[in-house]
Amino acid sequence: MSMLIEIVQGLGGIFIGIINIYIWVLIITALLSFVNPDPFNPIVQFLYRITNPAYAYLRRFVRTDFNGLDLAPLIIIIGLQVLIVILSSVLNAI
Repeated sequence: MSMLIEIVQGLGGIFIGIINIYIWVLIITALLSFVNPDPFNPIVQFLYRITNPAYAYLRRFVRTDFNGLDLAPLIIIIGLQVLIVILSSVLNAI
């Protein structure tokens, strides 16, 4: 049984790591929106392709544009941080 717990904790740790990487991608994309990068750059296209589905999903339910400032990245980052805290506490309780 101990081996199964270690596997679950390891997979949970990997999932938390993936969430942290996605948070950094959101931060980088939000910062890129201030400098208006070349839209034909493959890295910029990749970042937009990875973040736009989350933005579109959130915008269906919540108005995120306030005075020309898009708060979608902030709302998603806060939600992912809450998910990390909950997941960490569940994994530590096992």
